[in-house]
Amino acid sequence: MSDLSQQAEDVFGTTLVAMVTPFTADGQVDADSAQKLATHLVDSGVNGLVVTGTTGEISTLTDDENVLMYQVVKEAVGDRCKIIAGTGMNDTAHSAELSRRAAATGVDGLLLVTPYYNKPVQAGIKAHFETVASATDVPVILYDIPGRSVRPIAAETIVALADHPNILALKDAKGDYQSTTTVLAETDLFVYSGDDLMTFPLMAAGAVGVISVSAHIAPGTYRAMVDALNEGDLLTARALHFQLDPVQRAVMSHHQGAVASKAILAGQGLISSATVRLPLTEATEEDLKAIRTDLAETNISF
Repeated sequence: MSDLSQQAEDVFGTTLVAMVTPFTADGQVDADSAQKLATHLVDSGVNGLVVTGTTGEISTLTDDENVLMYQVVKEAVGDRCKIIAGTGMNDTAHSAELSRRAAATGVDGLLLVTPYYNKPVQAGIKAHFETVASATDVPVILYDIPGRSVRPIAAETIVALADHPNILALKDAKGDYQSTTTVLAETDLFVYSGDDLMTFPLMAAGAVGVISVSAHIAPGTYRAMVDALNEGDLLTARALHFQLDPVQRAVMSHHQGAVASKAILAGQGLISSATVRLPLTEATEEDLKAIRTDLAETNISF
């Protein structure tokens, strides 16, 4: 393992799951299911959990529910893996306050998404991240996902933000390999694939790991692939990349990732229900049939 990968593992982990927020059938946060799922994922090889990120339905959680999730997951897994709190909002002051509350629970890192809806220029994006990152001493992962946030973080903005002492990493879901290459070449940021399918090529170029939705369903295989890539064993990693393809299709191709993940996890008895909050809706029978068809290519069922 390279020095950079080892440092990343020590700070944030290398195989992280963007964890769902389980709900009871009536839509309340299910703390027991959250603890059961977190324990299962860590037992299966995951060394980092992102709590209340996009897949954790942060946009429909209250601040108190976010903090509850940080607390119960931390209680469940303790120091066995890194806990990263999703605290990114489109309101800078709100994001800073939630970050302070997250820090008080003892989380290991913060995931900050590009401010969405407002459509700020790059100067505003940079100032937003600097302000929130300065609100605590907790290390920060920037999250670049213009498919959701509309605005990309320009490569030159990321390079400039890398000078901030608390900004240590980038979750890359931009789909712009040139931009990512520039960041890898010009900074010491820990770069994580934020697109499950792109984990192999991004890590081959120098990324240190993945923050994955599909890893809910195959955590051990994802850990094996990430470890192989960090050891430079491309042949093993490539075989695992192909092995994971039907899992990625099952989770990411037929519905929103949280919806598909919850359907599978509930079917496996790892969470109590597949309930999501509006405007998300649960998988239909047609969706479930398509998901099962993909998973039939593996030994995974639900």
